Amino acid sequence: MTTHTETQTTVPSTLTPHHQSPKHYPSPEPKIPRGPVTATLNFYNPPADASKPFNYVESPPPGQPQRNYSDIAQSVTINDIRSHEKDFHINTHAFAAVQDVDSKADRGTFEDDEAIKRIYYPEVEELLLKETGAEKVLLFDHTIRLAKPGANRAPVNRVHIDQTAASAAQRVRFHLPEAEAEEALKERYRIINVWRPLNPPIVAHPLAVADSTSVVDEAMVGIEHRYPDRTGETAAVRYGEGPRWWYWSGMEEGERLLLQCFDTEEGARVPHSAFVDPRSEEGVGRESIEVRALVFG
Repeated sequence: MTTHTETQTTVPSTLTPHHQSPKHYPSPEPKIPRGPVTATLNFYNPPADASKPFNYVESPPPGQPQRNYSDIAQSVTINDIRSHEKDFHINTHAFAAVQDVDSKADRGTFEDDEAIKRIYYPEVEELLLKETGAEKVLLFDHTIRLAKPGANRAPVNRVHIDQTAASAAQRVRFHLPEAEAEEALKERYRIINVWRPLNPPIVAHPLAVADSTSVVDEAMVGIEHRYPDRTGETAAVRYGEGPRWWYWSGMEEGERLLLQCFDTEEGARVPHSAFVDPRSEEGVGRESIEVRALVFG
């Protein structure tokens, strides 16, 4: 088995200062909400003029909106993965809850992009090879998200999938030499995100994920994802009563949530969204990192 790392874009972190332990909140520590919860998720609402939906990753050109579609807020029941971790498999449900993951990356690692790539990326590669049985892993970017004012990237409170079939193939061609890419496209390939808390335990803005087996293809809507130099595609998700929603309460430092966005073989893909847990105490933020990977074989 081989691994390969190629970072295309990264987001500089602006974390809580290094001397403040990520495992400690101001006293008294906030309670961890657990168990099923009814909360609001935001689903796709099409453009009023019926045009093709789009969003700009960075600032839009003059006269253009950041995105041309809106959201419909719906109340859903979200069940707790805690104590059910072994019930979910990435090939079937498109997510997996992995526990007892060792890491040499400390708080300072995530304050520097080069340290993230040097120290944390190899750990992510090893984890994906172990959990998926893949032959090769290529990490292509990461994002740090902070639930606080002025953050470069905040939690995304909108149900979505990071990739579609078209953009997944585009990713392969974008990150591999032409001949290698064409060969890779003939075999199984996947895109999987590895999500980790940076200020555990997670007590606010947790991540909701939908069991892939409960989500119909007709719910997906391709969205033009416009970068300054190219256009990719993500998927928004229409509301439906069928999806079964889950979150992982109080995620700890040694826990990783694997999110499969695309798979040529099994087809499992995971709609997901951050959400506001009405049981969370005010003033508690969330810091997390997601690393995105092409997974071959």
